[in-house]
Amino acid sequence: MSKLHLKVNPTLADYQQYVREMVVERGFKDDVQKKFMMLIEEVGELAKASRKHAGMRYAADAPKQDLAGEAADVLIVFLGLCNLLNVDLEQAFRNKEELNKKRVWK
Repeated sequence: MSKLHLKVNPTLADYQQYVREMVVERGFKDDVQKKFMMLIEEVGELAKASRKHAGMRYAADAPKQDLAGEAADVLIVFLGLCNLLNVDLEQAFRNKEELNKKRVWK
């Protein structure tokens, strides 16, 4: 039985902490290279689900994919990668957006 709990209105930092605790609870021992490969795999699954959602052609025998579930998988693995790299994603997002606000967009 899992002891994990995510707040009702979580921040990005809360999600990142949840994933940090989840990795420990589930005994995952990934390194950066493995986690990065998992991220690419999950992004591919999201791409396939997105294609189906957009009505694009795909193999009739392709397994059914859950678009929302695949998007969640990408987020979970990405947050795990950020944790391995010691990236505070919420702060990184805030810092990057302050730079982006000063850019001229064409």
